Amino acid sequence: MDESRRGSWYGVAAYLLWGLFPLYWTLLKPAGSLEILGHRIVWSLVFTAAIVFVRRQWPSVRAAVSTRRTALILLGAAVLISINWGIYIYGVNSGQVVETSLGYFINPLVSVALGVVAFGERLRAIQWVAVGVAALAVAVLTVDYGRPPFIALALAFSFGFYGLLKKLAPVGATQGLVIESAVIAVPALGMLVLLHAQGEAAFGGVSTVHTALMVFTGVVTAVPLMFFAAAARRVQLTTIGLLQYLAPTMQFALGLLVFHEPMPASRLAGFALVWLALAVFTADLIRRNRRELVAPAT
Repeated sequence: MDESRRGSWYGVAAYLLWGLFPLYWTLLKPAGSLEILGHRIVWSLVFTAAIVFVRRQWPSVRAAVSTRRTALILLGAAVLISINWGIYIYGVNSGQVVETSLGYFINPLVSVALGVVAFGERLRAIQWVAVGVAALAVAVLTVDYGRPPFIALALAFSFGFYGLLKKLAPVGATQGLVIESAVIAVPALGMLVLLHAQGEAAFGGVSTVHTALMVFTGVVTAVPLMFFAAAARRVQLTTIGLLQYLAPTMQFALGLLVFHEPMPASRLAGFALVWLALAVFTADLIRRNRRELVAPAT
């Protein structure tokens, strides 16, 4: 199997696992969102630290935080990813899986907008059309929900800014996650201790299987990131751009078919506008990529 095909399979595996996340987080009930988040952070640190130790990657971890600027960027990234994780877990376990899927449908367009603001990137006319249609979709969904889709917007922007910071301080997926988990592990542990002291923690008090599932959150978090990193090294950006819609599509389907969340016509219209914006954006991405591939031969 060639590297490109191998990379595509790694990408599919990553997004399939992310798409199945709603099923996993619901298994962790009756634990609350904050307790699940705390365990996810702590066990992610344990698992990724073990990987870094086995692979002898500690020098690259130390190098990543050797400068004040990089350390501050990674601190910001740690805060953003913990916010993203917490909101996502809350959204799933409060019966709003469809809205969480919306966040990750919107995210690519948010990333494009951040590129304009942060890096002065210029959008082509067709990309402005995609961003405009997405903005209209948010307006339609605001009318439908009777409020802005806060969960979706918070997920899209927190992950968008997280990606922005990771672009400024590029580190390997595992090394980055171990640093980010380490930064927020102390407050996460403090929160877990407080929950146990108040008698509000479920960990260790439900069943052996439930306890194992809580511990396994570290593996569940790290493995798709490792698959994604392996894919990103082997395939074109266009391939990743297409694969990234797999996870929110699965989450959307789970919200409707498994969790039986309502989908009135007005809400479906809002999602249809988002899908239209993504179709425009993706078609432009594919067309541009083909031109770049052909250009050297002309």
